[in-house]
Amino acid sequence: MAQFLSGPSAALRLADMGARVIKIERPGSGDICRSLYLSDTDIGGDSTLFHAINRNKESLSADLKNPTDRDAILRLVGHADIVVQNFRPGVADRLGLGPKALTDAYPELIVGSISGYGDAGPWAGLPGQDLLTQALSGAMWLSGDADDGPVPIGLSIADMLAGHILVEGLLAGLVRRGRTGRGAIVSTSLLEAMTDFQFEVLTTHLNDGGRLPQRAARNNAHAYLGAPYGVYRTSDGWLALAMTPLTTLAPLLGLDLPDAATESNGFAERDAVKEMIAKRLEQNTTDGWFTALRTHDIWCAPVLDWPEMLASEAFRRLDMLQQVTRGESAIATTRAPWRIDGTRPADPRGAPDIGEHSDRIRAEFGLDQ
Repeated sequence: MAQFLSGPSAALRLADMGARVIKIERPGSGDICRSLYLSDTDIGGDSTLFHAINRNKESLSADLKNPTDRDAILRLVGHADIVVQNFRPGVADRLGLGPKALTDAYPELIVGSISGYGDAGPWAGLPGQDLLTQALSGAMWLSGDADDGPVPIGLSIADMLAGHILVEGLLAGLVRRGRTGRGAIVSTSLLEAMTDFQFEVLTTHLNDGGRLPQRAARNNAHAYLGAPYGVYRTSDGWLALAMTPLTTLAPLLGLDLPDAATESNGFAERDAVKEMIAKRLEQNTTDGWFTALRTHDIWCAPVLDWPEMLASEAFRRLDMLQQVTRGESAIATTRAPWRIDGTRPADPRGAPDIGEHSDRIRAEFGLDQ
């Protein structure tokens, strides 16, 4: 009982693990994500986003405001191990499908719900949307350079993290049920996911006198790390430099760095040091620097775009891509990011049409009786 990204992404992970996932969609329009286009690419009448998130699922069309349909869904829930929801706070309760109502009816059921900002408080009624959550979470002040202003992460990071976090709780609920027979209500929110995402740097802030993170003036990649940590332009591209002692790096680059910088592991005079490194790296190619620096075990990597990453032998060996189908449509997409006993799960079924499996599911579970 979820749409957009957070809840459906959690259900996708469960599907990749072998769960049978039945997606409840409103008649006619279905999940709003079907028409949420990231580009002008349309596959079989649905967006690529919908196809990516909802492969390997079945679709049952039902109007949750209709008493007959709602009763049918309640009977279907009785056959389920897990129900996933991402309604706004209060909506599921008004429909009679809230976590407590479901677990009261079925004590062994595990219900997972995702909200924007929790079920109560002054933000509870705000739209649970990824960019808005990034804005409220403080995370926008970690990326970009010092003068850039707030910089959002260019992915729906809060949605995806919340989905992953919910799966962790749901699996823990399954383990507990296997031991005690008792179900569980698992809940998280986009804001909780973004807070957990920042636990490392937030812990520093909470124990550092409340000082705000200070981004580097240029080549910033982590507000709390010293030079050379960052991404630098070369003569023909970009090179990322990670944690590297300046005493090791400086001689390789032919730089005479301030003593304070080397003695403080790159924190003192960070901006000046990064400026010196940047000017030096612009004098050679990305491949030239990568080859030279890796010889001395310097932690660095070329910055690839998607075509370059996808064409690399290292990526191909991971076997992370697959093709799924729906009718006459073939969709190239990713696969589960884990292997169990050396095997990565894969299923050729693409995302369903609205209500594609309604008749079969209703007959199988006697929902029209």
